[in-house]
Amino acid sequence: MRRAAFWIAAALVALGVLAFAGMRIPALQDLGVRWAIERLASTAPNALYEDDALRVLVCGSSGPLPHATRAKPCVAVFAAGRFFVVDAGIGSWNRLAGWRVDGSRIGGVLLTHFHSDHIGALGEYDLQTWVAGRPGPLAVFGPPGVERVVAGFEGAYALDTSYRIAHHGSDLLPPEAGRMEARPIRGPATEARAEVILQEGELRITAFPVDHSPVTPAYGYRFDYRGRSVVVSGDTVHTPTLIEAAAGADVLVHEAQANHIVEIIRETAQRAGRPRAVKILSDIPDYHTSPVEAAEAANEAGVGLL
Repeated sequence: MRRAAFWIAAALVALGVLAFAGMRIPALQDLGVRWAIERLASTAPNALYEDDALRVLVCGSSGPLPHATRAKPCVAVFAAGRFFVVDAGIGSWNRLAGWRVDGSRIGGVLLTHFHSDHIGALGEYDLQTWVAGRPGPLAVFGPPGVERVVAGFEGAYALDTSYRIAHHGSDLLPPEAGRMEARPIRGPATEARAEVILQEGELRITAFPVDHSPVTPAYGYRFDYRGRSVVVSGDTVHTPTLIEAAAGADVLVHEAQANHIVEIIRETAQRAGRPRAVKILSDIPDYHTSPVEAAEAANEAGVGLL
């Protein structure tokens, strides 16, 4: 029995050595790379675009502070053969690209407000979905001021865009399709009510005001499609306008900040003699929702899933 175990162990070690040595051979390395690429290419998530349901993909869930594995805020909603992105947090396009989401099928970007962690990847969404074959300009919805945000990103990417057209040709990358179109949403800010911002067939997208003061206006969005509904809160405190807009929704994607943990970090920063961090950590609890408040909002709205 011992002899058999010895020879099994020896064989496993020998196989490990051979595998390690084999992967040092360029031809075998290329074979492994080819296998991985072909596997990825054959498993694109096309089911996301099937027209029988409304689908939600969280492509970014961190806050402004650095995080090693999570992208900044982003929620992708799939409906009617396209996808719409609520907020374009830094790193979120990489998430979608890593999941092999077809960028050419983007329907638009909907910004809840203009904090940097919600808009930082907007230029990448424009560039990458254009390169993927987006047929026309990228619609960017948001509060008044979205025109400035769009113009700023277009200016920052202007040289890059010109290089790519010069390299790949305007037949592949039509300049007119590489633009963004700012679509400011004005109604909710002035009338404190929801406003339908897109109605295409059975898909309806509604913007509604939320309270992220002093950031004003700030919006959340509701998607309705074929009897299903999902609401994305954006950054907000517990507010009646969100509860009204989310009434009866199937899914509510609600921001949440664990303020008791924020307080622990603030106390630690104070003991460490870091007054700037103390000031910021003292300020942020008053314009976010706690997890308990998010649950309360979901219960009040009668949503199916938080």
